[in-house]
Amino acid sequence: MVIATVVAVVVAGIVLVVLCIYFERRKSRLEYTHEFEGQEKNEDEFEAEASNDLKVGDLLQFDLETVILATNNFSDAYKLGQGGFGSVYKGMLPDGQNVAIKRLAINSNQGETEFKNEVLLTGKLQHRNLVKLLGFCLQRKERLLIYEFVPNISLDYIIFDPIKRAN
Repeated sequence: MVIATVVAVVVAGIVLVVLCIYFERRKSRLEYTHEFEGQEKNEDEFEAEASNDLKVGDLLQFDLETVILATNNFSDAYKLGQGGFGSVYKGMLPDGQNVAIKRLAINSNQGETEFKNEVLLTGKLQHRNLVKLLGFCLQRKERLLIYEFVPNISLDYIIFDPIKRAN
C-alpha cells in the first residue's frame, strides 16, 4: 500500500510538472502572437523604421522621386554598368551635382541587413582612394546607394595599370 501511494504521488508530480511546462510554453506563444496582432505595418512604416536605423554622419536620405528624376527613371542611357548586386546609374541631383547611384537588384542576395551594413560602414569610411557615399534611399522595396561621381575612369583601369597602381 505504501509503495502504491509513493508511485502514485511521483507519477502525479511528473504529470503536474509536464502540464505546467506545456501551459507555460503555450502561454508564451499566445503572448508573442497577441503582441503583433493588429499591428500590421504598411510598407512606408517599415521603410521609416529601417531608415531611422541608418543615421550616419553627413549621409542624406534621398527621396525615391528625386532619384528617379536624377536617372530619368533608371534609363538605360544613364546606366554605367552592372554587377552582382545590381546596376549603377549616373544621375544629376536638383542642385546640379553629378552622382553615381547603385541600385540593388530586388532579387539580389544582399538583404536588408547587408544593405544597412554597407551604408553604415561605407558612410564612415573616408580615404582618397575611395568614392564617397553621399546618401541612400530605402523606399518601395528599392535599396539605393548614392555615391559621388568620378568621371571617365573605370577602377579596373587604375588597379590593373602598373604605372597608375604604383602611385
